[in-house]
Amino acid sequence: MQTWGLTDPGNIRTQNQDAYSIVPFGRDRVLMVVCDGMGGARAGNIASELAVEVFTGEVRRMQKPGMSPERAASMLTSALELANRAVYEQSMLSEDFHGMGTTLVAAWITRDTAVIINVGDSRAYHFTAAGVSLVTRDHSIVSYMVDRGEITLEQAKTHPGKNVITRAVGTGDSVEGDIFICPVKREDCILLCSDGLSNEMADQEMLFEVVHGVRKSDCCQRLLNIAKNRGAPDNITVALAAM
Repeated sequence: MQTWGLTDPGNIRTQNQDAYSIVPFGRDRVLMVVCDGMGGARAGNIASELAVEVFTGEVRRMQKPGMSPERAASMLTSALELANRAVYEQSMLSEDFHGMGTTLVAAWITRDTAVIINVGDSRAYHFTAAGVSLVTRDHSIVSYMVDRGEITLEQAKTHPGKNVITRAVGTGDSVEGDIFICPVKREDCILLCSDGLSNEMADQEMLFEVVHGVRKSDCCQRLLNIAKNRGAPDNITVALAAM
């Protein structure tokens, strides 16, 4: 298994409020986490960095070789709860931090399974030779409207509320993450990203770069470059694992 990751402030914002981490455990297990912070000028990056730090710390403490997918899901849920508490308590310490929060998407990946948890609109994708699947489901106003049939997927891309999320880490004293268990096999890829990438690229465009690109090691940079060439008004983060 190989992993790569990149983050960039994009073309307009001076500060990068995204944060990510890739933590290998031996040759057959890895944790990837991407967070997209929100809040004031300082609060967003504090929220995302703190969530990544606490989340990865709890996984380091709890992880063991040979964990079942269900045990891994429980581990990720526990890590999310601790991260949420840490960000929420930090937000209470200063008026500058009040209301801060962050999205979170994380994947615990072994040789045959990816266990994924998400809160907000940062995403996880599963790429195979046959195609691409969006594993996670955005916790956002437009996603809810699409599900209800009020707008189409095309309309959602330009809807004025497309960046309004309905669930975030640290904005309350508790949060619920969605868990997904995804079987993987050799040559599959799992990609995590903030909405700075997914807002700029269609799923099929990502598929072409991830599966059919010349080198996997260049893939994150290629994706980032495409997003920046299209304007990149938001921070961009991508983390990729190739089986």
